[in-house]
Amino acid sequence: METAKQRIAIDMDEVVADTLGKLLHCYNRDYEDTVTIEDLHGKKLRQVAKCGQELYRYFDDPTFFRDLAVMPDSQDVIRELQTRYEIFIASAAMEVPASFAAKYEWLKEHFPFIPDTHIVFCGDKSIINADYLIDDHTYQFARFRGQGILYTASHNLEETRYPRVNNWRDVADMFLK
Repeated sequence: METAKQRIAIDMDEVVADTLGKLLHCYNRDYEDTVTIEDLHGKKLRQVAKCGQELYRYFDDPTFFRDLAVMPDSQDVIRELQTRYEIFIASAAMEVPASFAAKYEWLKEHFPFIPDTHIVFCGDKSIINADYLIDDHTYQFARFRGQGILYTASHNLEETRYPRVNNWRDVADMFLK
């Protein structure tokens, strides 16, 4: 009898998709500003942007999430993880319902090796039954029953409560060694 593989759930935005990079580009272009990733140490862009919460209007564009850059090494590492683990993409897409189609299309283009049955669009990720959750937001770990693994992003640099990975090479070191 074959032993079940452990499951790893992986967030999409700021973990496999560079959402902040595009958001920064759009904001700086439209507000003639020069905010950089370094300016965001421990903060979210909305905290330093001239427009504050209005920043999230970019997410109302159903195509915003369609052309995000892929995080370096994520495709290769996830493909290798699949040889040892059951991999799910778990996106809190309910926070931005207009994003469903673009996120799905983006995943099918950049991660075609992840089956549709392993893509979960949800809100509260505690619903995910996995051993690990790799995410950039600690609030998603609050009720998650497995182990949260914090993926480094500018807004979480001061967080110390969870094991941390800084990039996909760190993920490989944690799960594939």
